[in-house]
Amino acid sequence: MMMSEKNSKSLVPIKKVLPPAIRQAKKVTEPFQLVNGNLKLQSKKEVRDMLPDILGKVLARVWLDSSFHAEFSRDPQKTLEINGVFLPDNMSIEFQKQNTDRPRIVVFEQKPGTKFKLRVFYLQLVMMAGR
Repeated sequence: MMMSEKNSKSLVPIKKVLPPAIRQAKKVTEPFQLVNGNLKLQSKKEVRDMLPDILGKVLARVWLDSSFHAEFSRDPQKTLEINGVFLPDNMSIEFQKQNTDRPRIVVFEQKPGTKFKLRVFYLQLVMMAGR
C-alpha cells in the first residue's frame, strides 16, 4: 500500500516522476564526408589552399573512427581517393605518429626525375587546455 506524500515518513520527499524517455533505435548515419563529390587538386597552390581544411577533417575522423584510422594508417593517399580527394601526380602524403595522441599528416612534393621530396606543409593534432 502506497502512502500519500503528506503521510510519508521519508526524510527526503520523493516526487512522482514521468516514465523514462523512450529510446529510439539507433539511426545509421553516414560518416562525415571529407568533400562533397570528388575534388581533383591540380596545383601546389590548390593543395596549399584547400587541403589543410580537408586534412583537418581527416585528423578529426582518425581520432573518432578506429576503422578509418586503420585504413588511413595503411594507405593515406588511397583513403583520400576513396573519399573523393585526389592529389596532383607529383604530390604525396604520409601519416606519421599514427599510434600517438598527436598524429601528423605531412604533404610532400616530388620534383620530376628525382627521389627528393620537398615538404609542402604538415598538419598535427594538438590538444590544448586553458582556463
